Amino acid sequence: MTAVNPASDNLRGIAFIVVAMAFFAATDACVKLGAEAMPKGQVMVFLGLGGAIIFSALLRFQGRRVFAADFFAPALLMRNGADVMGTFCFMTALATVGIALPSAILQATPLAVTGLAVLLLREKVGWRRWAAIVVGFSGVLIIIRPGATGFDPNALWAVAGMLCLALRDVSTRLMPPSTPSLRIAAYAMIILLPAGSVIAQFQGGFVPMTPQSGVIVLAASLLGAAGYFCIVQAMRTGEISVVAPFRYSRIFFALIIGYLIFGERPDALTYLGCTVTIGAGLYTFLREARLNRRPSAQPL
Repeated sequence: MTAVNPASDNLRGIAFIVVAMAFFAATDACVKLGAEAMPKGQVMVFLGLGGAIIFSALLRFQGRRVFAADFFAPALLMRNGADVMGTFCFMTALATVGIALPSAILQATPLAVTGLAVLLLREKVGWRRWAAIVVGFSGVLIIIRPGATGFDPNALWAVAGMLCLALRDVSTRLMPPSTPSLRIAAYAMIILLPAGSVIAQFQGGFVPMTPQSGVIVLAASLLGAAGYFCIVQAMRTGEISVVAPFRYSRIFFALIIGYLIFGERPDALTYLGCTVTIGAGLYTFLREARLNRRPSAQPL
């Protein structure tokens, strides 16, 4: 029998999640490029189409049905609705304010998940983690600087997208354990088809695709699916408390891509706000991991 090596599993899990974040940052770049060439709703349709084909094929390969009665489960309907809104808002932010700033704001998602879990899941959160949430969102305010001279209202799209994606993650916890993860992912992609079609009609309708724009949306679909696969592998390989904090590596890839491809130069306040938000998020991860090791402890 092969001995289990937790340290080795954690290292492989960390490697998987860092690669996943690189894939997701590259996907964001493709989405930004695609949204510059066609309506955002059209980009959503092709993202959904590519993901739906990939995840449906994986489900069939496993001998599972793509559609089941759980498609109409309230938690799943809430998840899909939040996912559509989050995708649209984040895509709008990418198209209007670049890739670095929305990615920086996205780092507050774990903090928003913790806050929403209290409201929707009745989870217990002590004053230390509430303080971390407040500090983390102060970092978001530093990034977007409402009321300041350099404030761009389009940055609020990224904030709205981050909150919607946090709601998506919380509603995922309400899903029955019997629903396969791949089916949840397939549903999320499939729902983008009608949603994106409707949105595109309000943006002037579909436009003909060029070979270049076709390659961009294809790359976005493949990179997004690869990122999802790596996330699943990471969660199944390493300890979540060890692996999850490395989600923050996404911002570093976003900064590099923003600099090399789009010529973005975030200012010092953006870096400061990002550091504050990531620090608060890391504290939340560590605090939750510590409490999980003390089942009888009161939330602190």
